[in-house]
Amino acid sequence: MTESRAKFIGIVASLGLAAWAAMASAAMAGPATRPANVLTRQWIPKGFHAIRDVAYVAQGRRSQMLDIYVPDVRTSPRPLMVWIHGGGWYGGDKSAPPGLGLLLRGYVVASINYRLSGEAVFPAQIFDCKAAIRFLRARAREYDIDPARIGVWGDSAGGQLAALLGTTNGRKEYEGTEGVLGPSSSVQAVCDWFGPSDFLQATDWNGAGAGAVRLLLGGVASSHVQAAALASPAEQAGRAPPAPFLIMHGDQDALVPLHQSQVLFQRLQKAGASARLVILHGGHGNGWFKSRDDLTMVYDFFDRCFGKSLARGFSPATRPSN
Repeated sequence: MTESRAKFIGIVASLGLAAWAAMASAAMAGPATRPANVLTRQWIPKGFHAIRDVAYVAQGRRSQMLDIYVPDVRTSPRPLMVWIHGGGWYGGDKSAPPGLGLLLRGYVVASINYRLSGEAVFPAQIFDCKAAIRFLRARAREYDIDPARIGVWGDSAGGQLAALLGTTNGRKEYEGTEGVLGPSSSVQAVCDWFGPSDFLQATDWNGAGAGAVRLLLGGVASSHVQAAALASPAEQAGRAPPAPFLIMHGDQDALVPLHQSQVLFQRLQKAGASARLVILHGGHGNGWFKSRDDLTMVYDFFDRCFGKSLARGFSPATRPSN
């Protein structure tokens, strides 16, 4: 390994972009009770369980699988929140979504993997996210999902993919050819936590962030302008009816500059979208992120988008770290 690459990996790891050591490899009605092939973790609320490693494309590799969190017994259709993990498009995993408190507010929660940049360059990542949404919509009856109420939420690289989902509803060039192709991949709400939004803003990218972008695009943005524009939610805002957005970003983020979320917010406003930008005190995902107040802000946002009563809402405690 070259000294520069070793330095780059060390920077990325120290900033929490990816767990590099973990990267060795990259509708019919259901029964009255849920299947038994599930793994329960202690922080899943009582009365719910996870169905893990569901392939959303035929013969999907691990990077094309999802986990879905559902009630133990069948219920009426619920809104769905889909978590998209961060990790610089080069690492990360679906295993620990932060939004499981939404189960107690009457949601189904899913968490997805997608092909990482070590496996394929963009647009593979958005193709996978769209395929996962189509799969979940096709299986809505099986998992008690209301197919008209699907929201997405992601952090960092996952925030970029969530935002791109929300700005490309109905755009066929973003669909890909894998997985279930009939259902819509449109989403009805987006929460973007400190995600990159415009790869053409050259002065925003340096150090570890610039390296991650190069791996995603297959080279520097200035030499891959078309891919950089297609991967940029801010560049796509207004080209299709955008979903409502909640954007949250730290004022001391040295990896993805606050300017990235400000640009996206401005473009969404110009496109006539319902959008809110919340600036928190902290860096790239630390500070106040995942505090009780900020998780409640996210939960309330989804409730408002999906017409749920806030009076009966569950206010989450901070998710345990173990």
